[in-house]
Amino acid sequence: MTEAVNTEWTDAYLRRLDVGRPARPTAEALCELHVRHLRTVPFENLSIHLGEEIVLDEKRLVDKVVRARRGGFCYELNGAFGALLGALGYDVTLLAARVYGAGGRPGIPYDHLALRVRTVDGGDRLADVGFGSHFHLPLVFGERGEQKDPGGVFRVAEAGADAAGARGGHDTVEAADLDVTRDGRPVYRLEVRPRTLTDFTAGAWWHSTSPASHFTRSPVCSRITGDGGRITLSGRRFTVTAPDGTRREDELGGDEEVLAVYRERFGITLETVPAARGTGHGG
Repeated sequence: MTEAVNTEWTDAYLRRLDVGRPARPTAEALCELHVRHLRTVPFENLSIHLGEEIVLDEKRLVDKVVRARRGGFCYELNGAFGALLGALGYDVTLLAARVYGAGGRPGIPYDHLALRVRTVDGGDRLADVGFGSHFHLPLVFGERGEQKDPGGVFRVAEAGADAAGARGGHDTVEAADLDVTRDGRPVYRLEVRPRTLTDFTAGAWWHSTSPASHFTRSPVCSRITGDGGRITLSGRRFTVTAPDGTRREDELGGDEEVLAVYRERFGITLETVPAARGTGHGG
């Protein structure tokens, strides 16, 4: 059991997810925990726009999710979820990934944090509750064929030798690197070397402060809904996406309306509306 998630915190975390304690660390239980997390704990970057410090410490991350009833971005969400899974008996490994941008180039080192989770009955799974729009259920880590999911058709594939060109021709591709794709498009390049939470400090700092990071451009808050759709508040634009992909967008008015959406649709109670630090919209 991790220091951050003792029995009391484990029970409180599970109550937040509205799920019972699994009897064993099985693949089925992991799937339920994963989708409940995505439905309940929002993907959000509000701390960046509220001037709140982001510290990659298990206790503080779990406290943010459980006591403060907030969400976070990848380092926070997967850091906290990994701590919970470890407390429930799963063998959890933190993995670093570089997210592919619009130009087909991977981002900075430690751009993203994902989880490799070993179950007692179903082998290793790739879990990721911190990417926003992504797979709803953990992927089978060793499966190299297509894996169908409510979020799309995903694939975990060995990184090709020609991928060096996509990284500028000067960045070598490790033999063990994996590419995760969604509907045929690359999402991120995943390293299989185990990492620690502190390894991601520089990545979290860059994403929290750099004008080049999309997280600093606009507040964003998003979660999946019970029917498999998604709701997203980006700045003052509230978007409801149905399971079939159809979207409805509404531009919210005054601060009270924005705060009400945070409270009623995401379970986040704020005193002030997060102020955008730049222009554009977060992702």
